[in-house]
Amino acid sequence: MTLHSKIEWTESTWNPVTGCTKISPGCKYCYAERFAKRLKAMGQNNYRNGFEVTLHDHVLNQPLKWKKPHTVFVNSMSDLFHEKVPAEFIRVVFRTMKEAFQHRFQVLTKRSERLLEINEILNWEPNIWMGVSVEDKEHTYRIDHLRQTGAKVKFLSLEPLLGQIPGLELTGIDWVIVGGESGPGSRPMEKEWVIGLRDQCNDAGVPFFFKQWGGVNKKKAGRELEGRLWSEMPDDALEKREYGQKCLV
Repeated sequence: MTLHSKIEWTESTWNPVTGCTKISPGCKYCYAERFAKRLKAMGQNNYRNGFEVTLHDHVLNQPLKWKKPHTVFVNSMSDLFHEKVPAEFIRVVFRTMKEAFQHRFQVLTKRSERLLEINEILNWEPNIWMGVSVEDKEHTYRIDHLRQTGAKVKFLSLEPLLGQIPGLELTGIDWVIVGGESGPGSRPMEKEWVIGLRDQCNDAGVPFFFKQWGGVNKKKAGRELEGRLWSEMPDDALEKREYGQKCLV
């Protein structure tokens, strides 16, 4: 578990599974794959298999030992709903998240079909936020799958954003994160794409979080959009929706 994550929209990470396989264009320059290879070279035991899918039973109870409340990104180095992760293992992860009720857990997947397939056997507690990654308009079907789950808080990670997504259906969505690709070979993201999504979120009363412009030097590019930082969270949703309703009166 990493107590102080550099990911802008979370605080900590917990990886009961590491490793993954590519399934869509957003995976092309996977940061987790690069990082896993580096950690294997450094002799980190959890990455002894490199980026092959590996289950780590010994870390399943870690969140229970962490008493101070944290916002925790689950499997930043994998996808919990990968086909090589048994459904029973996923249930154990959910049981741990339920018992560690002092924390807020953020789960993110590109495998929305499997998420929906085993939705009924999962215990959806309020402290478990469920999200799907959507990199372009061709993969917005993942949002429909997410909407059908029992998750109390549902969010989208539009990162790396690889194209314009007009007419984004945000019914039932509580949070949207947008970000450009970073690192070697990163593909560019147009400002108009981001502004379009920001405006759609504002119109729908959905909190908008702009993570980064990305690029080879993401720190230099920063995360300002039109002169300000956008760091809204799901806790802001009710206030935004109430404001939007007043404007319509």
